[in-house]
Amino acid sequence: MNILLLGSGGREHAFAWKMSQSPLCKKLYIAPGNAGTGQFGENVALGVNDFAAIDQFVLTNKVDMVVVGPEDPLVNGIYDYFTASPTLNKIPVIGPSKLGATLEGSKAFAKLFMVKHGIPTAAYQEFSAHNLEAGLDYIDLQTPPIVLKADGLAAGKGVLICESKEEAKAELREMIANAKFGKASAKVVIEQFLKGIEFSVFVLTDGTNYKILPNAKDYKRIGEGDTGLNTGGMGCISPVPFVEEELMKKVEERVIIPTVEGLKKDKIVYKGFIYIGFMQTVQPNGTTEPMVIEYNCRMGDPETEIVFPRIKSDLVKHFVALAKGELQNEVIEIDERAAATVIVASGGYPENYEKGKEITGLDSVKNSIVFHAGTKTENGKVLTNGGRVLAVTSYGKDIQEAVATSNASIEKIGFEGKYYRRDIGWEFK
Repeated sequence: MNILLLGSGGREHAFAWKMSQSPLCKKLYIAPGNAGTGQFGENVALGVNDFAAIDQFVLTNKVDMVVVGPEDPLVNGIYDYFTASPTLNKIPVIGPSKLGATLEGSKAFAKLFMVKHGIPTAAYQEFSAHNLEAGLDYIDLQTPPIVLKADGLAAGKGVLICESKEEAKAELREMIANAKFGKASAKVVIEQFLKGIEFSVFVLTDGTNYKILPNAKDYKRIGEGDTGLNTGGMGCISPVPFVEEELMKKVEERVIIPTVEGLKKDKIVYKGFIYIGFMQTVQPNGTTEPMVIEYNCRMGDPETEIVFPRIKSDLVKHFVALAKGELQNEVIEIDERAAATVIVASGGYPENYEKGKEITGLDSVKNSIVFHAGTKTENGKVLTNGGRVLAVTSYGKDIQEAVATSNASIEKIGFEGKYYRRDIGWEFK
């Protein structure tokens, strides 16, 4: 098969690494890719949202399958673009329809879906310019901290946790009246704050059948001990030590099955990944309950860089079965070892940082897998080209050993301003 993979981050490098191992993958194109993805296929200069150019490329290069990494093209309807075209509609797109992707594209849509299908989530109300005053009154009824979420995509920056009612009111005005996050915050969801520990579960579905992939926990804060500003993710671990069989049974019965059944009942076409963000909460009666924080319509980043290395079976074979609606026949083999991913970032990230720094020492890493996140190749050199530069993944007999191996590998890599958290998985030591 000739496969086109859309995207340019660490997630897409992990996709390329994994898919290129399949005997079904004859030729892999990555658009636009990065310095790492070029090791496993051919990088092509296409924008992920330039559907017309993708259309032409797919037909010219006899592409048999399109795999979508990031959320933007899914929310913008690339699946629907292909299915509506008489020349493209036989080419499977791994990713949900535009309506399916709205689970990530609109927080309000996702909350309504959860309430409709009895999926446990925090209490909420949504507000916009026409009822902003009602939103301010609603805040008065809440107990801080108060969560504000921009309804639309805001590059991972649209969620605010406010420690006082005054702060929440000021931020609500900024989001709605002053368009703090642009069009994304024209509507805002005000949500009950959930206290607990976060974890993520990943599901592959053909719209009827589903398979559960390895779970993970990522670390958003820039500073060690989970301090400082939020980022796109500074590392992650898998499996999550507290996500044991009983908790996973609750996750499957109370969330995964109702989600897949809900998509079917609502006639939402969904053939791809569902990322479910959970909070493990402790109820007043002492029971542990998983509550859904969010859905994403694709794999996470850096979670993909830890989940895919733990999948031993053929990902492309699974995609072929998914496209045919035969996912129930697949067996996803999981590596039992623990794994840890540590992100190497540019100095100053997530605020201002410089690009174009030469990266050295990549060839000296032997005990880890190095996924490129924000890199480019120029004059034969690998240069930094983003805030999160590399994702270094290692296996271990436990989380601590895997983290130690990744940290040791990172010490062999150099570039000006290099920064990483040395304490990923800190609470499980």
